[in-house]
This record gives sequence, C-alpha cells and structure tokens, in this order.
Amino acid sequence: MKKLTYTFAALFFLQSCSNKDAEKQVKLEGKIERDQLAVTTKIPGKIQRILVEEGQHVQKGDTLVILELPEVDAKSMQAQGALDAAQAQYEMALKGATDGQMKQLHAKVNGLKEQFDFAQKSLDRMNNLLRDSLVAQQKYDEVYAKYQGAKNQYLAAQAEVADVQHGARVEQQRMALGQKERAIGAVSEVNVASKERYIIAPQDMSIETINLRVGELALAGYSLLSGYIIDGTYFRVTIPESQVKDFQKGAEKILVFPYLANRELKARVETIKSLSSYANISTAYPDFEEQETLFEIRLKPVNLNDSQDLLTKATFIVKQEKSAK
Repeated sequence: MKKLTYTFAALFFLQSCSNKDAEKQVKLEGKIERDQLAVTTKIPGKIQRILVEEGQHVQKGDTLVILELPEVDAKSMQAQGALDAAQAQYEMALKGATDGQMKQLHAKVNGLKEQFDFAQKSLDRMNNLLRDSLVAQQKYDEVYAKYQGAKNQYLAAQAEVADVQHGARVEQQRMALGQKERAIGAVSEVNVASKERYIIAPQDMSIETINLRVGELALAGYSLLSGYIIDGTYFRVTIPESQVKDFQKGAEKILVFPYLANRELKARVETIKSLSSYANISTAYPDFEEQETLFEIRLKPVNLNDSQDLLTKATFIVKQEKSAK
C-alpha cells in the first residue's frame, strides 16, 4: 500500500512538471514597439518657446517649438531693399528718360533744327553765287562743311529722342530684369528661412524627449525633440526556426497584454527577418536549440485604433492555438 502511494505521488509530480513545461513552451513573449521620429531644425537659432511637454500627443502640423532668428530678420530687410532697387532699375530701363530729360532732348533737337535750316539757306545762296562766279570755291566748301555738320547733328539728336522714347536697349532691359528676378529669389529664400522659426510636427506623434530648453542654442540638424509615431505601432517577437511555420507572412495572431488585464488584440505578420546577434532577441525566455537560427517576427495591428493607447516597450504574449490531442 505504501509503495502504491509513492507511485501515485511520483506520477502526479511528473504530470505537474509536464504541464508546467507545456505551459512554458506555449508561452511566447514579445515587445511593443513604435517607429521613432526625431524633429530637427535646418537653421541654427535660440529656443524662444517650447509649446509641448513630454508625453503629450500632437497632430501633424502642430507647432512644437518657436526659434529666435535675428539674423534672418536682418537678411530680410537687406533682401527687400535689394528688390526695391532692382525694381526701380528695371522700370527705368523700360520707361527710358524722365519727363525733364525728354524736354531737354526736344529743346536740343529744335535748336539743331534751326541751325540746320540756317545752314541749308546759306548753302542755297552760295550755290547761286558760285554759279555766277561771284564767290570763291574755297568759301563755298566752308559753307558746305558747316551744312553737313549741322545736318549730322540734327539727325543724331532725332535718333537720340527716338531711342529714349523706345526705352533702353533690349540687352539692358534683360539685364535689369535678371537683377530683379535675382532679388526676388533672395526675398523668397529669406521668407522660407523665416518660416523655419516654427518647428512643426511632421506626423501624428507622442513627444517622448525634449532635448533642449528655452534659451539654449539649437544647431542645424540637431534633434530638438524625439518621439514615437502614433500610427507606427508594431509588435516584435523572436522565435526559432522550428516555429517559423506558425508565423507565415500574412497570418493573423491574437496578442495578449498582461498589463492591461490580459486584453487581446489581433495582429498580422508583416515581416520575417533572421537575427545574427543574441542581443537582438526580444523574447524574455527563448526556447531553442543551439544550432537553430533565430528569426524576428514583426506584426502590425489589424486595427490601428486599437493600438494607439499601448505603452511602448511593454510586454505581450502570443496566444498559441491549442493542438488537438
């Protein structure tokens, strides 16, 4: 009878151990992860205001930080002054001379016209006198030279007026236009730089770390804030190659979250990647043979709204389907 009792006790102990081993084998843990995002600045400046707090959820387009950029304000005034000067040069090239200059040119033409008419009359008289041999050829040639000089000056003045009425040369107009467009580009560049004083959330995200404080200098490319993308939740679990058959791409799994009173969530297998380092293992107690290759399984929630309140780095359990005995 005593031997029988010991036999039953031994069987019960073995049965308990096998049940525990079975439970341990079924239990497969992983970690909740989220895609990280770093918010940087392209232009150096001092932190003027911080409008968010660590742990806060923000939406795409929300203003996170305001920078102080005095250099940009100074360059804005310089660029606007250069644009005004280039605009005036271009308008002057199109319009040509001013009203006062036009009056001076017309008066010059009228004066040269009188000289030309007088030279024309003198030349006609000399022609008559020369025909009657009443004047020497030398005297005639002198009057004729004065006539040609008056004529050329008058024609030059007329051409000058016509040139001014049509504006500057085409090449000068293009040069002035190029200077104007260059100034417009400088103003646009300054306006773009001025907008960089407002650091905007690129996506819906949760703020995890604020790296600088008010008054500190933010260098170009330095991470001002970092956080997690709200819709970037995924689940990471490590399995040996002997279990890969249960995690084919596209397969759906039920995940259990102990810290949420065993709340369940459905997730889909997205990627399967082999691991080359033991440090990358995310399962707390991996059960695998020494020669087996390890794989990282990445799952995405079927419904993204169900995963937005999950805590990053928290543990979950993959609910295993019970095999038929």
